[in-house]
Amino acid sequence: MLVDIIIMIKKLLKKKWIKWTLLLLGGILFTFLCFYASIYFGFFGKLPNNKALSSLKQAEATQVLDKDGHLIGKYYVYDRQPITYRDLPQHLIDALVATEDVRFYEHDGVDNTSLLRVFFKTILLRDKSSGGGSTITLQLAKNLFGRKKHRIFSTVINKLKESFVAKRIENIYSKQEILTLYFNTVPFPDNTYGIESASQKFFNKPTHQLSLSESTTLIGTLKANHSYNPRLFPERSQLRRDVVLKQMAKYEYIISDQADQTMSQNIALDYQHFNHDLGLAPYFREAVKKELTEILKKHKKPDSSLYDIYNDGLIIHTTLDYKMQFLAEEAMKDHMQILQNEYEKSFGSTPPWQTNKDLIEKTIKDLKLYKNYKEQGVAENQIKDSLSIEKEIEVFEWSGNSTQKISSIDSVQHYLKFLNTGMISIEPTTGAVRAYLGGIDYRYFKYDHVSQSKRQVGSTFKPFVYTTAIENGMKPCSYFSTKEITYTNLDNWTPKNASKEEDPYLNFTLEKALSTSVNTIAVKVLNEVGIQKVIEQVRKLGITDSLSEKPAMALGTDGIKIRDLAGAYAGYVNDGKAVKPYYISKIEDKNGTLIASFEPQISETPAYSDYTRQVLLEMMKSTVEQGTASRLRTTYKLENDIAGKTGTTQDNKDGWFVGITPRLVTVTWVGNDNYNIGFKTTALGQGANTALPIFAKLYQKMNQDATFDRITKSKFEEPSENVIEDLDCKPEKRDNVFKRLFGKKKKKKEFRKE
Repeated sequence: MLVDIIIMIKKLLKKKWIKWTLLLLGGILFTFLCFYASIYFGFFGKLPNNKALSSLKQAEATQVLDKDGHLIGKYYVYDRQPITYRDLPQHLIDALVATEDVRFYEHDGVDNTSLLRVFFKTILLRDKSSGGGSTITLQLAKNLFGRKKHRIFSTVINKLKESFVAKRIENIYSKQEILTLYFNTVPFPDNTYGIESASQKFFNKPTHQLSLSESTTLIGTLKANHSYNPRLFPERSQLRRDVVLKQMAKYEYIISDQADQTMSQNIALDYQHFNHDLGLAPYFREAVKKELTEILKKHKKPDSSLYDIYNDGLIIHTTLDYKMQFLAEEAMKDHMQILQNEYEKSFGSTPPWQTNKDLIEKTIKDLKLYKNYKEQGVAENQIKDSLSIEKEIEVFEWSGNSTQKISSIDSVQHYLKFLNTGMISIEPTTGAVRAYLGGIDYRYFKYDHVSQSKRQVGSTFKPFVYTTAIENGMKPCSYFSTKEITYTNLDNWTPKNASKEEDPYLNFTLEKALSTSVNTIAVKVLNEVGIQKVIEQVRKLGITDSLSEKPAMALGTDGIKIRDLAGAYAGYVNDGKAVKPYYISKIEDKNGTLIASFEPQISETPAYSDYTRQVLLEMMKSTVEQGTASRLRTTYKLENDIAGKTGTTQDNKDGWFVGITPRLVTVTWVGNDNYNIGFKTTALGQGANTALPIFAKLYQKMNQDATFDRITKSKFEEPSENVIEDLDCKPEKRDNVFKRLFGKKKKKKEFRKE
């Protein structure tokens, strides 16, 4: 029998067409084997070996956390946050397997059954609904190593390479480990990598808290990241989610009733922006990044290499309070859009950003684009022509951003009109920053008014003058005349009050003078105590900025950073000790190993006596009760224990408010970024109208949230009997008849020389 078969084969091989067919098939098989071997041995790119696969390393986003561990932002190239298998809810795993790879637990990385189905149904029968042959492990191989373009057979080469890698992965890792690797690397919509980043971005929660609807929504996006993006296409995404739920029911991961119930729910996103320009506290995150960059120069990895904040998955613990920051941003927006409207209306039909040609011209010449043209030697008229070309850009408006076709010159005029702001809230005993507003919108106004800007502080400087006076023996009930004085040795300088000149025979105590912010008295107190003593006192409060050393400093003509002002004011509720505001409490690597930690920076010794501290605190309470900040009580109905000081600079360029409560010190500033544009009137531009409302609205919101009871319900300590006694005097008095009739009415004098 065997002999007969051999004889028959020999006869067939003598036929040329059979011989050539067999040779052709052999050649094809040999070519395929060579092709297969060339891929296996790395001719089209080296394949990762078992050692490389055993120590997979992916770039990981650095996380920025608030004081309670709430994620507020990230620094990354690829938005990825790895988690462990135990963090994956079972319904998330089931949704993936049911949708992407139903035989995941049976195959060794390549599903031959699915491949045969693809070959016969998809390729031969052209049935596109039959599904693909890719497995979770094959997808993982693609996620880990990507795909390269080859001149020929690119898809086939990449698929074969992935199959080799997939089998090696299956030999090294368990199914649980493969699922974990997959979930940590798979791309989701909006440039997001890994399930944890996607969960935080789309639903503002960690993966282990995902509901069935949320899990299936995210799994549904894997088919096409953009097309099924729930932020962009909610209806389409919901239909895809329902397909995933049906697959889960089909393969009995859930019962049909559960699938139907979930399908009846709409997708509810809680989308979080973690990119650099959007999301919560962008100015704060940028300030943290700058500080972090400097810190990490001094702390290196165990192998002495430098940390990379964009790839090393560091964990940055900050002092920020997520909820307070959210309320602060809300309060700012509530107020600033109303104030902006009033500000624009006050100028009527001749606003300076449209009619002041010199101002517009100067601002245009400050543009980076203009300077670039100038450096290239472009003629002035050509520069103007280039800057006049219109193009479609998104522009900021409080009523809602819009895309407009405008030129660079139009853009200059548009942004010249906007008021900006800066605000910081710190814990006075430590300096820990709890809320931080560097401006109105980081996308369009990058300049940080908290840590970069130095604006004239106006009357918020006066408490330092009065502190120095009390500390050097001046009695709280000392009376000073409100009348204006011309100082002959200062080019006949005459400090004036914001209102019309007071009764020339009226005298105020220090408390009355500070609470009503009388300029004439502030200068007189400075004259009596001495400029150098005030500067020495200010230095003890941690303010290192250069000061003018001129009498006008009593009125706050010097520029001081918001954060430094907050640190100085903290002493009034911190035993006289100034603090340095700080952002970062500790830095950890991705495994939670401590890299660096930071303690509060508090002055070792008090800057003034406790008596002085109590007196000034009582004076600033009066500012709130019956002084320039009284609208906190009348307009905003705040009943909290509050002390404070308003400030307004010359020509209404800057509005300030410092709010002090027992457990929080807040400094707020409002003004135009261009110092040539002030408010039209003092009524509109005074700190009580521009800056104070942000503080007031923040406290209104905090008062409604029991989370902040420790802050909002805290009480100032009772002042000592000595302080109460020394402040027990009439706040004002008029000169007696004899003095009015016969007293000298000096209106000119010399300012005392040091």
